[in-house]
Amino acid sequence: MTGSGTPKFEIPTDMRKMTEQSLQQVKTAINAYLQFFKQSVPENVIGGSALSDKSLGYAERNVASAFEFAQRLAQVSNVQGIFILQKEFMRAQIEAMAEQVKDLGETTTKALTDSMKTPPERGLSS
Repeated sequence: MTGSGTPKFEIPTDMRKMTEQSLQQVKTAINAYLQFFKQSVPENVIGGSALSDKSLGYAERNVASAFEFAQRLAQVSNVQGIFILQKEFMRAQIEAMAEQVKDLGETTTKALTDSMKTPPERGLSS
């Protein structure tokens, strides 16, 4: 225990290194997946590239935030630090999600409104 009565929470150096390497491998794999997904999404869906770009941008930010949290979590030295870190992460994620939902909703509404203004392309004429 530490002088404050809080038990010391120590992660062995080898385990910390292995965790950091695993996190980096997962981060690399997820980033590759997001890039693949970005290249695979057709631009002719409702909202076009604006909506898909925003969605993927938010996904990338959320993944980066989760990895930052995991890296910081691996550095925590006591249980109280884990709870504080978790609380900060959850608050930030809830704020980010509220912002993202609002922005994506506005973008979707604009895309739907714009698509209703654009006359549909006709097939073969008679």
